[in-house]
Amino acid sequence: MTDAVKLNPGDTAPDFTLTDSFGTAHALREYRGRRVILYFYPAASTPACTDQACDFRDSLGSLAAAGYTVLGVSKDEQDALERFREEEHLSFPLLSDASLAVHKRYGAWGEKSLYGKPYVGTLRSTFVIDEKGTIERALYNVKAKGHVAMMRKRLGIL
Repeated sequence: MTDAVKLNPGDTAPDFTLTDSFGTAHALREYRGRRVILYFYPAASTPACTDQACDFRDSLGSLAAAGYTVLGVSKDEQDALERFREEEHLSFPLLSDASLAVHKRYGAWGEKSLYGKPYVGTLRSTFVIDEKGTIERALYNVKAKGHVAMMRKRLGIL
């Protein structure tokens, strides 16, 4: 199994460049000057990941008004991300990390358990990154349901 390195508040967010469902490259450094909510989810179009993505979609207005940009990251290929985006009317970038390099740099890839059996996969994780590229919050193994509401509460966004 793997020992994932965990990031903590105060750490510099690892830079990356990933492509979205349209094939457009997104580099984290391009978001400097803005706050970013970067979340890692296991797989597009699965029930829990759909719930979480739709919660972010439905909260985009209030998050944007508070100065946050949302970026979702999964190991899915571009075509799966595009289907997911279209099916769920998602209007924020869904980024493909098929190589898992960014997952690993953020500690979002590691050992999990399903029905008591260990395996390695995506750890549902969320990072709040400030305007300077510093991690304000690093949340690992979050629950999909209610996650966005919890984030909004913690960030003081009603």
